[in-house]
Amino acid sequence: MKPRYDAVLFDLLTALLDSWSLWNAAAGSAELGARWRQRYLELTYGAGEYRPYEAVVAEAAQQEGVGQAAVQMLVNTWDELQPWPDAPETLGRLGQHVRLGAVTNCSEDLGHRAARLLRAPLQVVVTSERAGAYKPRPEPYRLALDELGTDPARTLFVAGSQFDIAGAAGVGMPVWWHNRIGMDRGDLPAPISEQRTLAPLANEVLGVA
Repeated sequence: MKPRYDAVLFDLLTALLDSWSLWNAAAGSAELGARWRQRYLELTYGAGEYRPYEAVVAEAAQQEGVGQAAVQMLVNTWDELQPWPDAPETLGRLGQHVRLGAVTNCSEDLGHRAARLLRAPLQVVVTSERAGAYKPRPEPYRLALDELGTDPARTLFVAGSQFDIAGAAGVGMPVWWHNRIGMDRGDLPAPISEQRTLAPLANEVLGVA
């Protein structure tokens, strides 16, 4: 068995972890939590240079009518984030054959706390704070590639939101979209695959029929 890629990089907070449920709980309802989370995604992916993560979260809350108490609750319950049900097995299989890493629009503290919850063999965790820029700027992706020591064309990026598709592709990585909640891609370029679950990923990476 020869893997199709040498490494797989993941978006952390959407592709591997169910951050939606945490935001919904902090906001007090699924509808308000989804609006707040979507606004946050738009703000971070439009921010460019890094500015404090918690400030972006608070700005999104203000724009969507979410009280600041919800922002504090989100931070206070951060360590209650849960991996998607199929994430541990997928990471375990992949980690036996290829290098793994995560690239996340997050602070150093919250990013590494989230990564530890996976209990998975991630060789690299790159946060936007450390890279100095938010995705889809190229700096976070390139820093992860440099630290993995892999060719972009041989490194699959697993996106969690649609905003990662063009960003990762822009530095030469093929993109596989784990679109768990069914987000609209709009007029963004198509990934090589779009799935509602991580289940097919390991076989596709490892070249298993």
